[in-house]
Amino acid sequence: MTSQNDAMNDKRLRLTINVLLVVYIFNFLDRQIVGILAQPIARELHLSDLHIGLMTGFAFAIFYTGLGIPIARYADRPSTSRVKVIAVCLVVWSAMTAVCGAAQTFVQLFLARVGVGIGEAGGTPPAHSLIAEMASPEKRSSALSLYQLGPPLGGLIAMVMGGYLADTIGWRWAFVVVGAPGILLSLVVLTMLRDPRSDGTAQQYSKAPQVSFAEALAHIWASRAIRLILPSVAFAAIANFGMMIWGPIFLQRSFGLSAHVTGLWFGLANGIGSALGVWYGGQLGDRLIKRGKQYLMSGPAICLALCCPLLVAGLLVPDWRLAILLFFPGIGLLWLHVGPAYSAVQGLVPTTSRATASAAILLMQNLFGLGLGAPLIGKLSDHFKPELGVDSVRYVLVVLVGVVTLAAAVLQWRSRKYLPDELDRAV
Repeated sequence: MTSQNDAMNDKRLRLTINVLLVVYIFNFLDRQIVGILAQPIARELHLSDLHIGLMTGFAFAIFYTGLGIPIARYADRPSTSRVKVIAVCLVVWSAMTAVCGAAQTFVQLFLARVGVGIGEAGGTPPAHSLIAEMASPEKRSSALSLYQLGPPLGGLIAMVMGGYLADTIGWRWAFVVVGAPGILLSLVVLTMLRDPRSDGTAQQYSKAPQVSFAEALAHIWASRAIRLILPSVAFAAIANFGMMIWGPIFLQRSFGLSAHVTGLWFGLANGIGSALGVWYGGQLGDRLIKRGKQYLMSGPAICLALCCPLLVAGLLVPDWRLAILLFFPGIGLLWLHVGPAYSAVQGLVPTTSRATASAAILLMQNLFGLGLGAPLIGKLSDHFKPELGVDSVRYVLVVLVGVVTLAAAVLQWRSRKYLPDELDRAV
């Protein structure tokens, strides 16, 4: 009977991950398509690089991070259906993505992007909480890594499809085409998924009363490992989103590529490289943790250090084809930390604080990576453009990516010493 129950639980976990993965793909598709559309948007609406940074990063990130924690707190309530939260938020961000296509001014586009951020704030924290509850600690890293394939796959589709749509039907209709299907997907979520809380299959320790917000923050801050992992994820996110948003702009400006060619080749390098990195990171994390909890973050730290010279070299080479070849492994190594980092954070807090902890890591990732990193790159590019011309984005990325990837590697390596005492204490 036990083996039969285990098989049923594994089947249910796979179904949950697969559906949530599709949702996350649409999440990132709607979020990142603005990157490949930035150049035609800027030409039509007469935007500066700072405007591009605010539109692609700050407008989304400020509300995404601001609302992520209260929505996560709501998702942590024992009476809340996390499936319904995800479905409602999916409708909101999909509709607002389509609305972006109707913008006539920078302010209108900015506000539409704010709406996308408001909707997407409620997507990932409840999903992380669901998956972490349904997966055993030994399988959590790979389970969360499968879900985290959403950003690279969504980014790949955004680059390839967005570049094609921009050159064929224009950037306005591109937003409508990628936004509308998400509204129908919300019905699939409500039909196929069930929250373990609602049908009595939740693990017993997940039924504890919800702790206060102050207690949840205390749980997070009490972990010395989390205090190192959270800023490391923020630094890595600056490199991640810097390359994802400004990489296509760098290729179009420094090499004169069209949106379609850029979207195809950068989309393949970024999408496949990051997908392989995320997937293998989860497998590696599950294998390493069997040797000892401290090894969970060893591989990610080493890979972050190795990705630095590859990305910097790709930004400096004189041929765009060679740049793509270097970006592919560099981006893969950059994303490898994602599954182990999320797994560690979920295991370093009690189950009653997991959605809040997920919101905290997303806050660091998006507030710094998108909200501050993307506008900072735009501001620096505008500043150095009189001296560097079309290569201003290239050299800003070289310095910023080099610094932040090494900083992230050091912090993740230092977190290893605290994992044996802190990981999965609540369980």
